[in-house]
Amino acid sequence: MKIMEFTAISCFLAFVVINGAMPAFSTAGGLIDMGYGSRGGSMGAGSARSQEPIRPIPISFDWDIAKIELGKKLFFEPRLSKSGWISCNSCHNLSTGGSDNLTSSIGHKWMFGPINAPTVLNAKFNLAQFWDGRAKDLKEQAKGPIANPMEMASNHELAVSVLQSIPEYVQWFIEIYGDAKINIDNVADAIAAFEETLTTPNSRFDSWLNGYDEKISESEKEGYNLFKDKGCINCHNGFGAGGNSFQKFGVVKPYNKDTQTLGRYNVTKNEEDKYVFKVPLLRNIALTAPYFHDASAWNLSEAVNVMAEYQLGVTLTDDETGKIVAFLRTLTGDQPSIIFPMLPPSTANTPKPDRN
Repeated sequence: MKIMEFTAISCFLAFVVINGAMPAFSTAGGLIDMGYGSRGGSMGAGSARSQEPIRPIPISFDWDIAKIELGKKLFFEPRLSKSGWISCNSCHNLSTGGSDNLTSSIGHKWMFGPINAPTVLNAKFNLAQFWDGRAKDLKEQAKGPIANPMEMASNHELAVSVLQSIPEYVQWFIEIYGDAKINIDNVADAIAAFEETLTTPNSRFDSWLNGYDEKISESEKEGYNLFKDKGCINCHNGFGAGGNSFQKFGVVKPYNKDTQTLGRYNVTKNEEDKYVFKVPLLRNIALTAPYFHDASAWNLSEAVNVMAEYQLGVTLTDDETGKIVAFLRTLTGDQPSIIFPMLPPSTANTPKPDRN
């Protein structure tokens, strides 16, 4: 009888402790950090600022971990390139804001690409991929650089044959896709699954959106109000603070620094799409200089003033520019916590790297 009483009391106490701990558990984010979007912070349902045009980055735990782990290996896999040296991470470096901080990326045989590489962080919030939107999603985008002669300079058949020659990759593709014959669609699907996890929640601005007033200063709040009042918010809104529309670069004044890059016109061949580009994400913008498709601005103050001049037709005071820049710096969120993957070794049948 005493054993039953002891058990009942123990269960009751455990119930009380668990229920008492749940609010703290929820506030902390609910799950231990697995490195895939679960980097603390709850979304604060019912926030007083739920109607703001910029939305807090949502946190998701609904991942296919096995597929993501395969995609991570492929993201860091240099043997997908002809030279065996360039990986997705070369141009979208996860240590530097998901970009390479270069005017344009360095590809095969040290060739320079024609356009500034956008960040891969939060790319899932883009309405399409690449500056001109030629890829409808991350999966389609992942196929492009592998076969681009100025980037990884391989081809899909060669890249697949490299993976097919390595038993570990074959086994992983069997486990995830149920097929021992690897194909480029599944390669791209796995890379895209990994890239979907590369979000940056819990910025100071997101905390403010969720009701934590102390997370941003009065000057930063004034910067956000200026950002809205001047019209920047018309294009830079949503989860990514951009990425959800195409706009002409040079709305009120022709942009004359780069007249050669035609943007969306290359996809649609419509005259009105000349110099139209996907609006870039402003999340983590403080980490991803240089700015614009032509990388013509190397600091945020210059970029803000160029946007004001060419897109809005206004001239900002130094004080206004400084406050808007201060606001933009609050958009830097938690960076993905990535453990560098150990890749399986090549075999005697693996195609050799080719630098030529």
